[in-house]
Amino acid sequence: MLGKKIKFKLPRVPGVNNLKGKFVTLVPASPSKHSKDLFETFSLDKQGLLWKYMPDGPFKNINQLKHYVKNTDCFFYAIYSKRHKKYCGLASYLRIQPKAGSIEVGYITYSPILRRTVEATETMYLMMKNVFEKLKYRRYEWKCNNGNAKSKNAALRLGFKFEGVFRQAAVVKGRNRDTAWFSVIDKEWKQLKKGYLEYLSDKNLDKNFIQKKSLKLRK
Repeated sequence: MLGKKIKFKLPRVPGVNNLKGKFVTLVPASPSKHSKDLFETFSLDKQGLLWKYMPDGPFKNINQLKHYVKNTDCFFYAIYSKRHKKYCGLASYLRIQPKAGSIEVGYITYSPILRRTVEATETMYLMMKNVFEKLKYRRYEWKCNNGNAKSKNAALRLGFKFEGVFRQAAVVKGRNRDTAWFSVIDKEWKQLKKGYLEYLSDKNLDKNFIQKKSLKLRK
């Protein structure tokens, strides 16, 4: 059975504009401008756990990181924390397919000072908001190694729905990767946005930016 006919205008590709929030600003990543902060804050991860499931990293020097940020297959944002006054993370759009109205978020790399913070959640909110409200995509994807329980839990917490597992989907650092797929579609955004704004509101955060109520986007 064929799917229903739709009125579909091609979405835009990500551009050079910053994504500005209360706690973070996402800036299109520049190897020359942002790598120093990023290398310093990523280096706080002494065990290299940030890169366990990544296809690249950890990086021994700043030049290796600069080369990574130049990745032309991704649209990287450097994440600037207003509280810490430095760049301390990366996140990207990839698998950008305007004709299908689909785009993916990935290569999410948070330094130890960014992980499990309101800044980290706002980063994901800003990127999702940009996808649906400005760029006008129909589908927003999250994919990760099926063995990466933290990433799968994060996807669910952030409002993505689990769609299944692609077995033997890739080989990463010499190891098999089964890939778990998640998505949010455009008609779900309005309700998800409401939950994000409640979580990010001043009344939900104490003076140390710790949330009083956890993020709950789906029943």
